[in-house]
Amino acid sequence: MLDENPQDGFTNITSSALQKRLYHRWNALPGNLKGIFWALVATLLFAIMAALVKALGERLHVTQVLTIRQGIMALISAPAIFSGLPGSLKTKAPLLHGARTILASCAMFFGFSAVIELPLADSTVLGFARTFFMTLFAIVLLKEVVGVHRWAATIIGFVGVLIIVQPTGEAGLNIYSLMAVLASACAALVAIIVRKVSQVDQPITILTYQAVLVGLIMLPFCIYFWQTPNLTECMLLAALGAVSWAAQMSNIRALRAGEATVIAPFDYTRIVYATVISVIFFGVWPEMTTYIGAAIIISASLYTMHRESVRGRRVQQPVADKVT
Repeated sequence: MLDENPQDGFTNITSSALQKRLYHRWNALPGNLKGIFWALVATLLFAIMAALVKALGERLHVTQVLTIRQGIMALISAPAIFSGLPGSLKTKAPLLHGARTILASCAMFFGFSAVIELPLADSTVLGFARTFFMTLFAIVLLKEVVGVHRWAATIIGFVGVLIIVQPTGEAGLNIYSLMAVLASACAALVAIIVRKVSQVDQPITILTYQAVLVGLIMLPFCIYFWQTPNLTECMLLAALGAVSWAAQMSNIRALRAGEATVIAPFDYTRIVYATVISVIFFGVWPEMTTYIGAAIIISASLYTMHRESVRGRRVQQPVADKVT
């Protein structure tokens, strides 16, 4: 016993010192590098989330999967929600929260339905169309001025979407491909509303309303289509809720640590994860049109981000000149 205690103490000291060293090294990293790390973690978790949804959707209805997912996420978030009461429920924009809840419910329903029925890579790539819908909605709703470069990138991006959807193909327009595009449009509207709401409400308030209200909207449909999950499905549902929560938290950490223009392009690593998961677990290889459409969509999106970065620097330069 005399020999064991000093050794255990040495181990504890060594472990503690190693943790402190790693902690200091992590803090010393540039913010953008930390943001990239969290973005890569988030995209991996989002790809795993989609795979879990696809596996569960083989027998369970999409609204049941959605409701249980939201319930688990609400339970995980409960400590933060309750510790923030009553502030976590106070809002200065109830109508915007209502619109956001409805749109988020539509985005999840359409998006999860597409994930279940389409090849994983296809549904993932079509989700990238959100970037172009945000451009269109920003013009209409936020009165943003868009130049020829962004218009060109938006049009080219939609060409990439059409290549994947193939509305004039032999089988005609796939309803689930259309759902994936509609999900992207709804998600873009949600993002614009969140941009507005975040100016007047706390982040915990935004999280609370989405976690609870989307689940309540889906609950009647969940009850109607209820199928009692087996043990394996219960484990997958629990994993889905935990992974979804972890993915969102990782995404928030990424955006907090790094600049949005630096972090955003790494969202496209989802297509890599989705392709690998699709091949290994579902035995489905993406078609060549998916690769072509993905290349066009990603290129157009990256060009849009580049133009926004250049535009932002031009706007900031006159201000800096005035200050100096």
